[in-house]
Amino acid sequence: MNALKPLDALMDRAASWPEEAQADLLRFMIDTEAKHFGVYRLSEEERTAIAQGLEDIRQKRFATEEEVAAVFARYRRTA
Repeated sequence: MNALKPLDALMDRAASWPEEAQADLLRFMIDTEAKHFGVYRLSEEERTAIAQGLEDIRQKRFATEEEVAAVFARYRRTA
């Protein structure tokens, strides 16, 4: 038996799934590919955030030591 036959059958069935279910399958496949082959594809949102971060660096826009300390203090609080 061809080992890929169940995959082919699933992909054929997936073509008739609702759009949301197909999107879930696509995300799962992308995550699986990244896990097994080290491939990660940035989303447009991630690309935009990276570009903004690089521009901030070029413009020397950094958080002050006080701002950094405030963030750490907020997350280090104990219950």
